[in-house]
Parts: sequence; C-alpha cells; structure tokens
Amino acid sequence: MEQYTVDQAASLLGLHVKTVRNYVRDGRLAAVRVGKQYRIAKEDLAAFAGLPIDAPAARRHAEVSSIVQIDGITRGEMDRVSTMVMASLAGRPHGLRVEFVYDEQRAHLKVIVLGGLEESAQVLRIVDALVRD
Repeated sequence: MEQYTVDQAASLLGLHVKTVRNYVRDGRLAAVRVGKQYRIAKEDLAAFAGLPIDAPAARRHAEVSSIVQIDGITRGEMDRVSTMVMASLAGRPHGLRVEFVYDEQRAHLKVIVLGGLEESAQVLRIVDALVRD
C-alpha cells in the first residue's frame, strides 16, 4: 500500500503543508500517525481529492456490428443456420449478441452480430460455410 507524508500530499494537492496537516487533525483527511509523522494512504488521498485511484491503463477495445442478409432461404434452411450458429456459441463465454430475423414472404434472413472482432468473424465464417452448402 503506497503512502505519502504530509509534505508529499501537500505537493500533490497543491496545498500548503499546514493546510494538509490541519485537514488530517480535523479528520477531513484520513491518516495514520507513525511516530511523530502522519502517513496518508494513496487511496485516502485520492478519495479526499475526488480523483480516481490509478485507473487501469486504457485498454483498446474494438467491437463490430454486422448485419448479414441472406436472400432466397427457406424456413428449414433458416432453422439450420440459426441452430448451427447458436450451437457453436453454446457453453463458452463469447460476449456476442447474435439475432436472427426471418421474413418468410420475402424468403430472406438477417443475421445480426454484435461483439468482439474475432468472435464476430468466427460467426460470420460459420454463416458463410452454411450458406455455401
């Protein structure tokens, strides 16, 4: 656990040392007394200042939204595609949202895929393989 002295905390907050020491004595800023000095936990200082505690480094995240329209598909073929796609996703975490919208009068199916790039690509490859059969 990282801790700061009153001097360090004052420097980080842009305040005078006496001001920070008064905040500690008044109980407005949590601190632990070690000998004749105060130690202020990093988390307590961040909470006092209203700052996030070392937010993790921003990790890049990319998602894809895809709509695949398949024309000239029967109800039976649509059932086969949707069953195979959903079965390929079952039992493992994937973070995908996959929906099927079938218009029987027009004989077309829309497969809507929302999620991570690689996971979505896998679903699209499965759909492609099933449609080519």
